[in-house]
Amino acid sequence: MSNINNDLTLFNELVETLIKEEESTPVAERIDAKKLYDSIDLSLNDSGMIDDEFKTLLRQILVSTPKTATKLFFNQLFGGRQSKAILGDLLAVMLNNSMYTYKVAGPQVGIEQEIIRQSCDLIGYGAKSNGTFPTGGSMSNYMALVMARDAKDPKCRLEGMSKPLTVYTSKESHYSNSKNVSFTGIGRNNIRYIKADSKGRMIPELLEEQIIKDINKGFIPTYVNATAGTTVLGAFDPIDDIANITEKYKMWLHVDGAYCGSVIFSEKYKHLLKGVERSNSFSYNAHKMLGTPLTCSIILVNDKRQLYDSFSNDADYLYQTDGDDFNLGKTSFQCGRRNDALKFWTLWKSVGGKGLRNIVDKQFELANVALDYIRNNSDYTLYSFNDSISICFNYKNIDPTELCTALYEHQVTVVGFGSFEENTFIRLVTINANNEKEDILNFFKVLEGFVEKTPSLKKISI
Repeated sequence: MSNINNDLTLFNELVETLIKEEESTPVAERIDAKKLYDSIDLSLNDSGMIDDEFKTLLRQILVSTPKTATKLFFNQLFGGRQSKAILGDLLAVMLNNSMYTYKVAGPQVGIEQEIIRQSCDLIGYGAKSNGTFPTGGSMSNYMALVMARDAKDPKCRLEGMSKPLTVYTSKESHYSNSKNVSFTGIGRNNIRYIKADSKGRMIPELLEEQIIKDINKGFIPTYVNATAGTTVLGAFDPIDDIANITEKYKMWLHVDGAYCGSVIFSEKYKHLLKGVERSNSFSYNAHKMLGTPLTCSIILVNDKRQLYDSFSNDADYLYQTDGDDFNLGKTSFQCGRRNDALKFWTLWKSVGGKGLRNIVDKQFELANVALDYIRNNSDYTLYSFNDSISICFNYKNIDPTELCTALYEHQVTVVGFGSFEENTFIRLVTINANNEKEDILNFFKVLEGFVEKTPSLKKISI
């Protein structure tokens, strides 16, 4: 026990170091990838490292790792910290339960199921609904596609693919969709990418046109992936209109809300998911808009039988006590599975539904601060729209790829770039609910100051 106490003391010291470092140097000093192994001793050797050297090395790794929780990190679809969620994650590590049976997880099963029940209620799924915690948004999309395939071609599980199934998604949807059609045996040639409108939303009329074309060619339209928060623009596909089509042609509708599906907690913005109760499955990532530590992904199904049909498999050595509702391995893609639910539960329990609502609403408030600033400054060109926390813009016609790279390499701020149609732009993501109005305005101040000091940045024609 003394070793664990010593290591927990070391952990606390390192965390204090990290927090102080984040305050003084919010953007980590970049190590060139080609020089990484020469800069830090990452080698694994036959002899162990003594404690003092080990502590020094850990500190070096901490301060060199990109800092995703600071007020100058806007690059990813996650950021910041929710302390009560961190508490839950640390406890999950110490408990080290696997989530496949009640025998080894106990109350943690109830914690996971309570989150799933409450989430199903929020989106309007009925009493037959259920869900599970996959490893991320890509896995959520994969599980939805597997269930859709099995529902349309039930013999597939025993005999393999026997029908020419087709899958549909927006051109702006997540790249996992193209991988998943390959993994499921449907094939990459059988995914159809539907054009988006000028605001990045799938066009339902074009979806139905493509479905009809495929039926006439002998294909079997099976699955539509609608997106709640596209990766670049943060756009919401029109779920109600898409559901009219999937119901008409008896297709599975999955709503990929990995990025922005957490608007289910917001009274003000949940209208962006209008019609979600008509979907067959829905997923969202609490490690994005809700700020839990990575990863915390949830997939919900309108009918839990679909989870059992696609993922249940008897194992006498594993499922020895309690009923199916308490043995979560029967509805999961995985067997051994870490406890991702506890960190979300500790956050939700501590702040309540109102607290989660405030976390989500705050991000849209910050987005509006950015939008107002850009719209009132003629040096900026805006490419994004209201009701999104992805703010896409260019500054003084400077090449956005070059500007974002230079900001990163000079440790000024971390922000990414993206493209839509013919335009490439900076994408500022206001997903860190710990930020305030002055932090968003400071981002623009920092960006403008850097440009002023760096006249060599290239211009683009737009």
